[in-house]
Amino acid sequence: MYAVIEFAGHQYKVKEGDKLEVNSLNEKEGAKVSVDKVLMTFDEKGSSVKLGSPYTGDTVELKVLGDKKGDKVRVFKMLAKKRYRRNKGHRQALTMVEVVKIGAAKAAAKPAAEKKEAPAKKPAAKKTEKKD
Repeated sequence: MYAVIEFAGHQYKVKEGDKLEVNSLNEKEGAKVSVDKVLMTFDEKGSSVKLGSPYTGDTVELKVLGDKKGDKVRVFKMLAKKRYRRNKGHRQALTMVEVVKIGAAKAAAKPAAEKKEAPAKKPAAKKTEKKD
């Protein structure tokens, strides 16, 4: 089963066992994270598709594997003939997570709705025409 989730500011297509690099989380290694912003779920053949508006109500459980740094991005600025050169680098902090379980929404017990009777309508008053 696949799911499209919204997590840490991005959307991911995931299935059980997938490993993802997401923006840094403040969670310890081995911690479980539950994602309830599931946009869509479907199976391999596409025979059962569940779309949300905006979310389906399903949950995806993730396990934190650890932290790491992304690839270095170099930012170089230069103005020709002006002796202006700036060289900076950036490495994004990332967290590795693994998809443990894609689960269906828990059906909450809803109390039976009581039927309210509509108030009885009063018959409309007939207009009488006055003759002069």
